[in-house]
Amino acid sequence: MINTTLCYLERDGKYLMLHRVKKANDPSHDKWIGVGGKFEDGESPEECALRETREETGLTLTSYRYRGLVTFVSDRWETEYMHLFTADAWEGELTACDEGELVWVEKSRLSSLPIWEGDKLFFRLLDEDIPFFSLKLTYVGETLTSATLNGKPLAR
Repeated sequence: MINTTLCYLERDGKYLMLHRVKKANDPSHDKWIGVGGKFEDGESPEECALRETREETGLTLTSYRYRGLVTFVSDRWETEYMHLFTADAWEGELTACDEGELVWVEKSRLSSLPIWEGDKLFFRLLDEDIPFFSLKLTYVGETLTSATLNGKPLAR
């Protein structure tokens, strides 16, 4: 199992999205996601989110919230525990990312982009400002087969 972070920087009704187009053998190739990555030894979720955001965007977060834990179960990849954050303030200048293209995207356009099916569920939870949540997403290939929110099946 692996622990990762994912952070959505938010401004003017948009999220900063990473179009994953630069890495070979990327399970998220051509998908649009937030910024983040794998924990380093000894890091807390917050430390990982701050480091990964700085590495991928050049920005230093000054205001952020830990929003939830997303458990990904897959028939292809090892189980992943993704710690989900949003941020609304930062310092610095946006830089290029070596993992893909960074683009500010209107929240209303997100579902029209190639994103993971389960991402639509946690975007809804973020938009509804649901307090800290635990979301379990089970995939067969790239098909979402079940979703559980705080231990209860979630209607999709």
